[in-house]
Amino acid sequence: MTEHIFFYLGLSLLTIHEMDAIRCREWRIFPGLSLLSDKLGHIIFVFAHIPLFFFVFWQLKHSKDIEAFIKGFNIFMIVHLGLHIMFLKHKNNKFKDWISWTIIIGAGLCGLLDLIA
Repeated sequence: MTEHIFFYLGLSLLTIHEMDAIRCREWRIFPGLSLLSDKLGHIIFVFAHIPLFFFVFWQLKHSKDIEAFIKGFNIFMIVHLGLHIMFLKHKNNKFKDWISWTIIIGAGLCGLLDLIA
């Protein structure tokens, strides 16, 4: 695990970010989900993360090319940061405090650091 310490730290931060995303009602930013009622958007957002996290954890145990998966996920963490920056001024963006941004930036930096380490 120590050979990808930044990846695992980034994955931890991204997991916490998804908890924070519920507090910040992130589904209100997504095209499509933002058109739904708040209750239905919340339900879909929460339950959509079950297969997503299942896939990540499954890949970490069963991937035939774990290095490729980790590299791809590191890139995703960087892109994720970029998307949050791109949507910073969205009217429904509630990621405004230092806690949210420490988590989001931290995950992106961990992805970058793991790629160059």
